[in-house]
Amino acid sequence: MIVARLVHRRTGSLLYQRSLTAYSLDGAVPDPVPAKQFHLCDVRNNSTDGVPSPTALHFTVGLRWGGHHIGGTLSKRFPGRRLSALRLLFLVCVSGALVTASVVGWTRFDDARAAASGKPFFAGYVDATATPFYAFEKPPTRQGRNIVLSFVVADPADDCEPSWGAAYSLDEAESTLDLDRRIAHLSRSGGEVSVSFGGLLNTELAASCTDVRKLTAAYEAVIDRYDITTIDLDVEGGNLANTEAGKRRAEAVAALQEDRAKSGAPLNVWLTLPVAPSGLTAEGTDAVAQMLAAKVDLAGVNVMTMDYGASRTEGTSMLEASVAAARATHSQLGTLYGRAGIDLGPQTLWRKIGLTPMIGQNDVVGEVFDTDAAVDFNRFAKENGIGRMSMWSLNRDGNCSANYADLTVVSDGCSGIDQNGLQFAELLGDGFEGRASTLVKGPTVSEPIATPVADDPETSPYPIWEEEGTYTEDDRVVWHGNVYVAKYWTRGDIPDNPVLQAEETPWTILGPVLPGEKPLPQVTAPAGTYPVWNPKTVYLKGERILLDGDVFEAKWWTQGDSPEAAMQGSDGSPWNKLSSSELAELLKKDPGGVAGG
Repeated sequence: MIVARLVHRRTGSLLYQRSLTAYSLDGAVPDPVPAKQFHLCDVRNNSTDGVPSPTALHFTVGLRWGGHHIGGTLSKRFPGRRLSALRLLFLVCVSGALVTASVVGWTRFDDARAAASGKPFFAGYVDATATPFYAFEKPPTRQGRNIVLSFVVADPADDCEPSWGAAYSLDEAESTLDLDRRIAHLSRSGGEVSVSFGGLLNTELAASCTDVRKLTAAYEAVIDRYDITTIDLDVEGGNLANTEAGKRRAEAVAALQEDRAKSGAPLNVWLTLPVAPSGLTAEGTDAVAQMLAAKVDLAGVNVMTMDYGASRTEGTSMLEASVAAARATHSQLGTLYGRAGIDLGPQTLWRKIGLTPMIGQNDVVGEVFDTDAAVDFNRFAKENGIGRMSMWSLNRDGNCSANYADLTVVSDGCSGIDQNGLQFAELLGDGFEGRASTLVKGPTVSEPIATPVADDPETSPYPIWEEEGTYTEDDRVVWHGNVYVAKYWTRGDIPDNPVLQAEETPWTILGPVLPGEKPLPQVTAPAGTYPVWNPKTVYLKGERILLDGDVFEAKWWTQGDSPEAAMQGSDGSPWNKLSSSELAELLKKDPGGVAGG
């Protein structure tokens, strides 16, 4: 710890003191040295005229950590001079800056420590029911020892009964596929099995089972049967769009985690979602938010960097699209965790991201993820500290046979490209030596906090945002305690949508609603300010009319065209609605109005 003191030369009284954080000079102490408390004493008045007036500056610097000591005393005397208020202010500002830097240093130290607590891992997906059956119990590569066995879905004959791919009950999978035995064999050989629920096809359990208690039991039956510590919730397609199912899923998983934590057998939960180069979809961010709201401690969010379709712009490679998707997801997760009251640093957020490319030929014609892309994607993942790398799928990690005629048609048993003797599992899994069962230590579930106060029209300066409301440029609304201004016409776009980047959202945040604020008078034009719109009247460019308190200005010659079209965002409307600021300025200059209309 460094202590900075300002001492009166004549009396020796303490004028100023600040405890700071320093960095190691010789590597003998942690870098940076963590400091959790800072103390500031008020400047004492030791002069006869009521103004602090030390005639010397004495600055003591000392660093002590364990048995190590760095620093000493720096004393600079100014005979016959007083320490001016300007110098004193400068010293206070510098000290404050050092304290700010120390807090940042501690935050980064804590972030790095949390992120480094668990090793990144590789686990390839295995389609348990695809034929020919994949011998996952005898992996051809070291990276193939850790697998994500997929997919457990609802039994078509029983909404709350788990099945493998809607084709085998758990008992049938054992008798027909020897699944239990093969899982046990892999585990005893040093491998690790996670189980994935959901997938693109069939119905995920939460979508079919509407009884949360039975749903919880269904998940638990799979977890207990295969003695697993990590589950993967692959939610996409119609299962992802089902928000009620999402609530049930989150509630059931939260209950499972709570029960297993009490027994000393924590459950790791990964949420696997589709992604575009711009990040998670709105449905995807909703799924994450539902989990966090239910107090599910997510091990991470795994994004399927594949099948981009129209979201991948022309000229953008699969690698570039996948890197962009990862970066956008990192930003979105920061927003989502922050909104849930969980403050995670950037390194910890990277550790809570998984990446899953579809190797070789993707489902979308023209999308191919080759071995060169795998090498570069692995490098990106390691450089950024990605927590998980997966791939779809281990079943497909090999060349197709010569008899497989059309390589653009996706196969369950081969990649559809010439891998030149290479294995995607080795390329993508290089350097990922951890296991899925290793949890990231740190605050990933928020502490219980008070329920946020709902937006109140009586204490909001502007109207509360409404989903069915129509807003034009410069319109202001209140949402979740903040004020937003519309950049252009919008309807149904939630102001604090975490999916959108700044350039994509029609809203700009202005700041929070302040204590004591009351509704501001809305700017409207008084009756008679301008003529009321008449469908039979011819209006020339620049002429203004009045409709329900709003003022519209003609963009060109018009007759019979209702200004309502402009309110609905039509670019072809001959009318332009004046914004609140434009109307206020206009009424200030031309209170009568009609003369200018």
